[in-house]
Amino acid sequence: MTFHARTLIGALFAVTAVAATAAQELKLTYPVTAKGNVVEDQFGEKVADPYRWLENDVRSDPKVAEWVQQQNAVTQGYLATLPQRGWFAQRIKSLMDYERFGLPRKAGANYFYMRNSGLQNQSQLFVRKGLDGAPRLLIDPNAWAKDGATALADWEPSDNGKLLAYSIQDGGSDWRSIKVLDTATGKVLKDEIKWAKFTGISWIGNSGFLYSRFPAPEKGQEFQSLNTNQAVYFHKIGTPQSADRMVYATPDRPKLGHGAEVTHDGRWMVITSAEGTDNKFELTVIRISGSKWSKPQTLVKGLDYDWRLVEGMGDTLYFITNKGAPRLKVVRADLSRRDLYRTACPAPAKADDVCMEPRVTFDDVIPERAETLERARIVGNRLILNYLKDAASTAEVVSLDGKPVRQITLNAIGTATGFGGRPGDPETFYTFSSFNQPGAIYRFDSNTGQSTVFAQPKLTFSPDDYKVEQRFYASKDGTKVPMFIVRKKSIATEGKAVPTLLYGYGGFDISLTPGFSATRMAWLEAGGAFAMANLRGGGEYGKAWHDAGRLNNKQNVFDDFIAAGEFLIAQGITPKGGLAIQGGSNGGLLVGAVVNQRPDLFAAGNAAVGVMDMLRFDKFTAGRYWVDDYGYPGKEADWRVLRAYSPYHNIRTGVEYPALLVTTADTDDRVVPGHSFKYTAALQAANPGGKPHLIRIETRAGHGAGKPTDKVVAENSDILAFLAQWTGLAMPPR
Repeated sequence: MTFHARTLIGALFAVTAVAATAAQELKLTYPVTAKGNVVEDQFGEKVADPYRWLENDVRSDPKVAEWVQQQNAVTQGYLATLPQRGWFAQRIKSLMDYERFGLPRKAGANYFYMRNSGLQNQSQLFVRKGLDGAPRLLIDPNAWAKDGATALADWEPSDNGKLLAYSIQDGGSDWRSIKVLDTATGKVLKDEIKWAKFTGISWIGNSGFLYSRFPAPEKGQEFQSLNTNQAVYFHKIGTPQSADRMVYATPDRPKLGHGAEVTHDGRWMVITSAEGTDNKFELTVIRISGSKWSKPQTLVKGLDYDWRLVEGMGDTLYFITNKGAPRLKVVRADLSRRDLYRTACPAPAKADDVCMEPRVTFDDVIPERAETLERARIVGNRLILNYLKDAASTAEVVSLDGKPVRQITLNAIGTATGFGGRPGDPETFYTFSSFNQPGAIYRFDSNTGQSTVFAQPKLTFSPDDYKVEQRFYASKDGTKVPMFIVRKKSIATEGKAVPTLLYGYGGFDISLTPGFSATRMAWLEAGGAFAMANLRGGGEYGKAWHDAGRLNNKQNVFDDFIAAGEFLIAQGITPKGGLAIQGGSNGGLLVGAVVNQRPDLFAAGNAAVGVMDMLRFDKFTAGRYWVDDYGYPGKEADWRVLRAYSPYHNIRTGVEYPALLVTTADTDDRVVPGHSFKYTAALQAANPGGKPHLIRIETRAGHGAGKPTDKVVAENSDILAFLAQWTGLAMPPR
């Protein structure tokens, strides 16, 4: 919700001078945050946690709810004084007001795709009969909730395109409900699935689909309890969820999560299992023959390597893997043998005996290259490969035995995604975008290599007015790190130092690539620069780059980000006192950590939905998965690393911290808002008379996905106005 003036009644703030250009004169009185007496002995150290009560769910604890209301009142009262707020709101809204499309998916004679006319809170799902058929509205999630906070999440048509299963996300939560509709009539069937989470939807022909779910949580614990014992189920159309068949579960290994895919020819079910966020998987396969399924058979045992199903053609399955290839390769396996494993030791042997050896071998199709392989798809009778070269996309077509066919011309520094399809059909679609180019969608014929425009946005600005460049800078240990820098060409030509927004993430093998954002474009139009650093911990250069920024190496991520800021100042891109930083989730942790380590370097920051208490992150919802990147708080060696950089535990009293706006949401069940609540309370207590340290708490919103357009505009205009105020970014003439 947007917090109106009425929420300021009873707020604890006072203004001694409200001159919009002199926010330094604004004196804030923060709400008094009660301190508890929680002190724990952890590995010989007394660790105080005075704000642990703020971990409680805002929906069930009146004291936390009151704290949230008071903090929002102070924050909104301050933001209302900023002259940049209205300009940013208007400009972000205007930049978002263009027709945009999602990638089409073909099923039978139907093409399904998402479309937003511009400022709709949620995009709608359309269907066409034939590529040139008349569009027909199939699902309009804007009618689901008055506040626009109920979203259409995943969706998948049946093989013949006559049915469509879709998941619903309410209030930003990770929980999903799944429903089914008839695509000819638009009628929603009685089928309904509850408590699905971290799941795809994979049809077996047209009779039903696979999905993943957790046991129903205890009442009142839906947004905080740990997620364990995920299982794969098959739902047959026309039956109740209670009749769904459990396909695969590991009750003896409750931390394993499972996802299921079916090859396009319907011959194989592939179940991918993982324990954390690291790309280390086990593979289980089930042979499908009509209504008969084989027993699950292990294909890859041990959580050691990355395995991603590309596609199956008969008994030949293609995978991407990093086994023996840190920057990944494509392999294939022949699954025609009835028994995929043989016993190499004296009988009887148990399934987990080390003497169980695979009969299946994986043969290289596309060997590892210098670039990082992002994805591969079989389209028609060709493989389409997406690579990252210094964090920007390249794409090419090769034969099924790996011989080069052609490059796909992209013509700019940017990101190409999509290329979904199926064997036997040469048609696919992809989108290309960059910092100065919203995504255009192209239809591509893998046989001819011809691309044609399917949908191209009409712009209210000229991409040619902006310069997108990539530079490399040295981190603390000498490692060269790439960074994208975007500015108006006129600013770059003049060599003028301007307020700069530096964004980073650095974790979980996630690559940051060029893409369009109306929010960033508004910052650029206002005369600022935008920079995005490809920090270690990400996936831009494969496994080694990821490993260099996690666990004991996590400090490298912070060093990379700090070095990026120093580089921007040294190169005259931003003036000292003009650097703002931003990051979300693991990037919110990044902001909190570097602000503690180098408060002098940054003028302002936005820490969004951040992981701020590194000693307790594994106690809530999906937090237990993150040990792959962060380590185990319960193990002393890991704990000491975490304790050294945990944002909440390293705030120092009396330090002149940058101006900080923390943002979170009450329904974030990925990184529970207690992280941000505790961090903000500690920051306010440490330096109450310094620059503003505020928190903006959205209602009926989560970690980010599904957020309605009006909330996106309101939140980002608040963030940019705050950062502009404290970096000296002047607004262009109205």
